Amino acid sequence: MLDEKANLNGKVAALLGGGGGIGAAATLGLARMGVDIAVFDKDGAALAETKAAVEALGRRCLAFEGDVLSSDNVRDFYAETGAAFDRLDIVVNVAGGVRQRDFLTGTDEQDAEDIRRNFGYVIQSIRLAVPLIERRTTGGSIINFTTIEAYRGAATFSVYAGAKAANANLRRALAVEFARRNIRVNEITPDTTPSNGNANALLPELTAVMMETPPEVIEKAMAMYIPRGTAATPDDLADTVVFLASDLSRSITGVNINVDGGTSAASGFIDWPGGGYCPAPLGDSIKLLFPGH
Repeated sequence: MLDEKANLNGKVAALLGGGGGIGAAATLGLARMGVDIAVFDKDGAALAETKAAVEALGRRCLAFEGDVLSSDNVRDFYAETGAAFDRLDIVVNVAGGVRQRDFLTGTDEQDAEDIRRNFGYVIQSIRLAVPLIERRTTGGSIINFTTIEAYRGAATFSVYAGAKAANANLRRALAVEFARRNIRVNEITPDTTPSNGNANALLPELTAVMMETPPEVIEKAMAMYIPRGTAATPDDLADTVVFLASDLSRSITGVNINVDGGTSAASGFIDWPGGGYCPAPLGDSIKLLFPGH
């Protein structure tokens, strides 16, 4: 019954950044629902692996190796998608990324790259996708990925956070502008989901400390930070993509869905050891965190 109501079988999805990690989970989640795939990614090895997995599910797959930093790559991807398929129903803009840095040490070139990789390509992707979606009259679903950093003061990720935040108003504005076209525009916001992108974003010294920290300690730290106690998985995000792509959400447009185990709802309330939920450590929490003081 749910498959019938979802009405995804036989549709076509374009996923930018869909070759590995979270993007691959979204790609395969849609393929399992009977969706044919056009996938764009800069990681050729991951792209080939995901293409093989899609085809093993009995779905067609166009794989395009490219970087969203290149407007020509994005344009060529949509040209090939339009030639390979007679329809386009779903667009998922997953690609993004950043390297942690102080704002004042950044260069104009780094800023431009952060803005293009996290916002600029999304504009181009949507503008190229809509004419392909409108080759049929059934409408479509556009799903953009952002990050929790778009909704809080993310020090040392400032330009990245600003670029991601721009997606929020783009999503709202296009949801209204495209409503009469029957094209929905929504957004998914993860937080602590494990991915290569998240690991690569940190300063090298922080990455080194994380690598040396026992997994059980990291799990305890995450349990403090995440109200549900565990991080959302790539498959959790993929399930949300499937929902927003399907007719199960046919009246939902212009919204953001946080897939984060409750961290956005907590807004800084942390389950401190010895102190319980509070924005800052108090009482016994201070003694545990700073022994001897």
